[in-house]
Amino acid sequence: MLDLSNLRAVVRSKNRVSHRLISSVVLVIFAVFAAPASGAGPARKAENVIVVTLDGFRWQELFEGGDESFMDAKQGGVKDVPGLKKRYLREKVEDRRTALMPFLWGTVAKNGQVFGNPAKSSSAKITNGLKFSYPGYSEMFCGLADPRIDSNAKKANPNLSVLEFLNGRPGFKDKVEAVCTWDVFPSIFRTQQNGLRIQAGWEPLKADKLTDRERGLNETMELLPRYWPDNAFDVFTMGAAKSALERRKPRVLYIGLGETDEWGHGRRYDLYLDSANKADRFLAELWDGVQKDPQYKDKTAVLITTDHGRGSTRVDWTDHGKNVAGAEHIWIAVMGPDTPALGEREKVEVTQSQVAATVAALVGEDFGAASPKAAAPLPVFEKK
Repeated sequence: MLDLSNLRAVVRSKNRVSHRLISSVVLVIFAVFAAPASGAGPARKAENVIVVTLDGFRWQELFEGGDESFMDAKQGGVKDVPGLKKRYLREKVEDRRTALMPFLWGTVAKNGQVFGNPAKSSSAKITNGLKFSYPGYSEMFCGLADPRIDSNAKKANPNLSVLEFLNGRPGFKDKVEAVCTWDVFPSIFRTQQNGLRIQAGWEPLKADKLTDRERGLNETMELLPRYWPDNAFDVFTMGAAKSALERRKPRVLYIGLGETDEWGHGRRYDLYLDSANKADRFLAELWDGVQKDPQYKDKTAVLITTDHGRGSTRVDWTDHGKNVAGAEHIWIAVMGPDTPALGEREKVEVTQSQVAATVAALVGEDFGAASPKAAAPLPVFEKK
């Protein structure tokens, strides 16, 4: 005869095992679905990122300020030597660079990190070997050097950029924009293929109803000479950036300024320095506005850099390219709520190709998951 009491004990035991098993499965399922999606980065306080480039702006001026040996009429093309020296020449290096770029050194470096000062055994280099704009911007935003990018021709980039990547991520769709002085950027970001919003070159601002400032910018654009056919003056790009922030409040905004490179090629050291100084003032005004907007305040990261360096001598400071020694050296500055305030980074080597993944990582996204060949992010999140 079957002992029912033993049977009941067995059933109760099996039920306890089943309950434990079910509980374990539920916990595993919860852990899987509650975890970030594969490829996503860690949670960040930063929800927005602004990227700004000063085309062809040398590390020498960034870290050392204006060079007195270039402040002349012959090699520097300076029209008012005493005036230029009064604006930017100081006895100490720290004072010279602060006179030139007070926001970068007074706010960004103080609250963030700056890479690329040789005096600190810090190296920031491009890896494409060509040392001019399209290859530099492609490396910067796509995370790799591509030998197919070997000219400044307006050909669609075959590579995925971090802007295109972020525009496809949840929460970022149609919240990614680019405003640029150079009219090659639509090709660099292949905007005809992906529909990324961009304003570039001498194209006027467009909207159903323009603001007074936008109308003023467009009218001024029509009146001024197109000094560089493919590159507008920075003031238009600055205005377009402010309009983008006010109108559409993008989560990712790229601002490509170009006058530093143009005046450098023109051997106008005075206007080259003035352009950098005005870009710094623009950044200060932009940052002030960001800190007054609840969407951006304490939730926005900034990355500032350049596409290539220039020659280091009085003769070749105006130039860059494959055969210009030293033009591979650049600089990169980063500031944000997740970036420890380490100031000038020491004894560290970084590359331009690390910028793309850094831009994504600043807002908690993993660019490498979509572009495995892209370089890893800069070491901006480490504590020391």
